[in-house]
Amino acid sequence: MIRSLFGWVFGGAREARALGQTVTSVAEVFRPNATRALELGHDAYKAAHASHAAEFQYGRGGWFDSAVNGLNRLPRPLLALGTLGLFVFAMADPDGFAIRMHALAAVPEPLWWLLGAVVAFYFGAREAHHLRVTKVPAPPPTERRARSEVPSDTGANPALAEWAGLKG
Repeated sequence: MIRSLFGWVFGGAREARALGQTVTSVAEVFRPNATRALELGHDAYKAAHASHAAEFQYGRGGWFDSAVNGLNRLPRPLLALGTLGLFVFAMADPDGFAIRMHALAAVPEPLWWLLGAVVAFYFGAREAHHLRVTKVPAPPPTERRARSEVPSDTGANPALAEWAGLKG
């Protein structure tokens, strides 16, 4: 009886399917299809990964490539060991260390900014590369928002003010 009632209201399975597709397409005008967005994001990631892999498909492992790879691995250990070396140098020759530190104090500030920018861009690029390669999935959305997420400027919008009052 229910099947015949729904068949009479919606006109059968084919018409019900068409109605469902119409409702879905209208709803996607107001809210994008999350599953499709994830699929497109994954397709873009796969395309970027394939492009990157194709770049190194026929790579030669010559002496120049090995030398550049070795140079790329040097800055972090040199910075760490150099910092420890400064402490050893300060204890071994305090007068020489003081002279060199006074010389560093004479370096103009714009040069320190330049050094900071070079170091920040070097390590920032490496970190960005690792973030792109190992992407951490976002936590699932929660139904209730924390009190700190409630906008403070709700006076201009009565619906927002009511929403903030319900959440509090």
